[in-house]
Amino acid sequence: MIKKWLFVVFVCFLCVSTSACQSAQNTLIDGYYTAEMSDYEHDWKEFVTICVSNDNIVTVEFNARNSSGYIKAWDMDYMRQMNSIKGTYPNAYTRAYAASLLKTQSAENIDAVSGATHSGGNFERIIALLLEKAKSGDTSLGIVQVEN
Repeated sequence: MIKKWLFVVFVCFLCVSTSACQSAQNTLIDGYYTAEMSDYEHDWKEFVTICVSNDNIVTVEFNARNSSGYIKAWDMDYMRQMNSIKGTYPNAYTRAYAASLLKTQSAENIDAVSGATHSGGNFERIIALLLEKAKSGDTSLGIVQVEN
């Protein structure tokens, strides 16, 4: 009889400890989260939107827009000019940064893209804010201050 009770107590303890670990593991709340830089830099304001599902970032949109709302990755003249000087362009580096985030699920281990390190720094800072917002479920627009 004592063995039976010890077994029941052990099973209950195991269930409680397993569920506690699971809830601590799920730190990101499902939803869409968006943040942007506080100001325009060189006529562009960078922004990131992530979608979180089951404690994972499943989609990432990284881009910039000008004051009229035009998206930087759509600007073919800018793309040609930047690519000839820097060896990359917005549509390429924004996708590279997004892919790196999807792989690492962290703002700390994002691979830098040569020719777009300033945007990469902004991306990391925006992602750090978005991850904090996703932990609390705060879906309001986040603002990251531009560094001088």
